Amino acid sequence: MPTQKQQARQEHTASYYAATRNDLQQWPALSGELRADVCIIGGGFTGLNCAINLADAGYRVIVLEANRIGWGASGRNGGQLIRGIGHDTAQFARWIGEQGVRELDLMGIEAVQLVRERIERFQIDCDLTWGYCDLATRPRHLADFETELTHLTHLGYQHELRQVAREDIHTVVGSDRYLGGLIDMGSGHLHPLNLALGEARAAASLGVALFEHSQVTHINYGKQVDVTTAHGRVSCDYLVIGCNAHLNDLNPELGGKVLPAGSYILATEVLDRRLRQRLLPQNMAVCDQNVALDYYRLSADGRLLFGGACNYSGRDPKDIKAFMLPKLLRVFPELAHTAIEFQWGGMIGIGANRLPQIGRLAAHPNVLYAQAYSGHGLNATHLAGKLVAEAIVGESRGFDLFNQVPHLTFPGGPTLRSPLLALGMLWYRMKDLL
Repeated sequence: MPTQKQQARQEHTASYYAATRNDLQQWPALSGELRADVCIIGGGFTGLNCAINLADAGYRVIVLEANRIGWGASGRNGGQLIRGIGHDTAQFARWIGEQGVRELDLMGIEAVQLVRERIERFQIDCDLTWGYCDLATRPRHLADFETELTHLTHLGYQHELRQVAREDIHTVVGSDRYLGGLIDMGSGHLHPLNLALGEARAAASLGVALFEHSQVTHINYGKQVDVTTAHGRVSCDYLVIGCNAHLNDLNPELGGKVLPAGSYILATEVLDRRLRQRLLPQNMAVCDQNVALDYYRLSADGRLLFGGACNYSGRDPKDIKAFMLPKLLRVFPELAHTAIEFQWGGMIGIGANRLPQIGRLAAHPNVLYAQAYSGHGLNATHLAGKLVAEAIVGESRGFDLFNQVPHLTFPGGPTLRSPLLALGMLWYRMKDLL
């Protein structure tokens, strides 16, 4: 019998998204022994989209989720659907060449299109809204925008891109904090939990077997992989591990390459129309360029969802509102007397080089994985699910590119990993002041 703490962990966190989810479907826990072509561990965007792609190809697929579908970052993130999959992709040319880097950048654009297509195909109600703006707080950010604009143009980006001067920034965001911005009409925002729940329904409609409350306790690797939970076992030809920040000790080799980092969000009460129009006149998602960044947007019902404060310490703040509210008020001081109705956090997976880790275990080529999206998970997970499925079905040029890039194992083991990285990140945060 689970303890009260375990029961609380198994449900969705008390977020605005959970309070406004439009699908209350519950999936059974795994019981007994089953056989599948592919077993996927993790019921977030990675697992769900890999399952959909494999089911389309005729594979028998089982998805095992330790808690609820979309329980992790997939169902509690900022809801910002932004182009790109990594930071400074040019650094990977030594392993995949200049053409490989260009293909990574093109896949960063494709990743957003994959989300668009998924929503359209299955008619998923998740408040999809187009329009996004990067915000500058330092002159060097403006120079970075010019470089990015040129780069995206050379890649043949099909959506409107436009720089915003300081004197015009209030047409995007009603704050005096910013020096300018870069608008991208090919990125936007949505309700992530409703997207995940809709994709779960889509997967089930294609024959995928979904199991919640089915935490994997042991994996027996081999030509046939056996995956064990508290009350059942799945035997499969291929295993996909898509746990990201919640891998825990399930596979130490992969766990050492991804660092769980906390990110936190506040949701205000519903704001009146005139105030919403003043804060975010074009209803865009926005994000500044600092290491300890702020990201925010309006919900479909008119709340401000304000997030950020990536925390590498491994410990959540005792009071998320007290931790986040000063950051919100630095941007919008007029909200000092506005009620905060939801506060929540979650763990995102960070890799040392900030590129998603997509590959297969060298010792067990029938075990594939995808993790460490480093803040770009909403779109990169959909790409990862596609690439992993392609690699199982046949060949995937994109999968092979990602698989060629090596990833550092964080030093210090589980105990010292987070404190050491937190200390190292202080240097990057000091750069924000320059």
